[in-house]
Order: sequence, then structure tokens, then C-alpha cells
Amino acid sequence: MIAHLQGKLVEKTPTQVIIDCGGVGYHVNISLHTYSLLPNADFIKLFTHLQIKEDSHTLFGFMEKSEREIFKMLLSVSGIGASIARTMLSSLDPKQITNAIASGDVVTIQSIKGIGSKTAQRVILDLKDKVLKLYDLDEVSMSQSNTNRDEALSALEVLGFVRKTSEKLIEKIVKEDPDASVEVIIKKALKNL
Repeated sequence: MIAHLQGKLVEKTPTQVIIDCGGVGYHVNISLHTYSLLPNADFIKLFTHLQIKEDSHTLFGFMEKSEREIFKMLLSVSGIGASIARTMLSSLDPKQITNAIASGDVVTIQSIKGIGSKTAQRVILDLKDKVLKLYDLDEVSMSQSNTNRDEALSALEVLGFVRKTSEKLIEKIVKEDPDASVEVIIKKALKNL
């Protein structure tokens, strides 16, 4: 209905902006990600999503079209409303969210305030195929390295090594050799711990 707003930035806070378009002030809800991208200029353009309910019409604004698309995808998941979708985009940047969905990373999505394990699993289940298709991501390589990293980390924890130290080391190993198997990661880590 309203695809974008272009006008003078009258007021801004981390959660909302007011844009004057031809003498009409539009109150637009934004995420922290969009807030961080707002230019210092007086004149701005936001891509918008209008949510219509019985008792309200609410505008949500985004600096990037991709963030708006992710917001709309999140709204399509049962149990995710506009405020939780906005919280997700404020807690993680859009790329982190798409990567977490594509790789099935429940822990990252669950780390967002207001999202439990069932909702996180539902987000992944409902959106994984859409995200992989839309962003043309390679599911196998992403989930494989993620799984290998996690398995190696838990193995080192079981062996009694400190998680923080192990995490840094494993990240370094995986950066050098993204296709390393769990065994290779553990062996290299043990040599350096």
C-alpha cells in the first residue's frame, strides 16, 4: 500500500522516526539496524511496510529493501508478530538472521529476547527453503562447517578445556580450513591448547 516514504527527517529515536512528506508527518517504527544506517542528512528515504489491524495502522520503515523482505518473511511465521520481528532485526543484522535460518542455527535465533526454542525451530522450519532460494545460499557448506565447529567445541568442553579459549581456536582453524572434518579440527585444537 505504501511502498516507501521520502521526505524530511523531523525526529529520530532508536525505535522510531517522523518523516515530513509534503506537510504530513508520518510516524514510522524502525529497527536498530535501520537506525544505525540513517544518514546525517535531513532528507531520507525509507522502504515501508504498512500493518493494518482493527484498531491501528502501523508503519515500519527500513533503509534496505532486503531488511523489509526479511521482516515480511518473519511475519509469515505463526507466533511472530511485528514487535518480535522488529526485535529480531534490532538484535541481529539481516545477514546474520538469514545465515542462522539457512544453517538451522536454533541457538542464534533463540538468543533473541522473546523467542523460545519452539518459535526458533518454527522460524527455521517455515523459512529455511525460502531463504535458501531467495538468497541463493549453499545449505550444505554452511550447515556442515557449523555442525563440525559445534561438535568439535563440545568435544573439547567434555575433555575439560575452557569454552572461550576453545571457541577462539576453533574459529581460527575453521577460517584456515573451512572443509576440515570434526576430527581434524579437534586434533589441530589439541596441538595448540
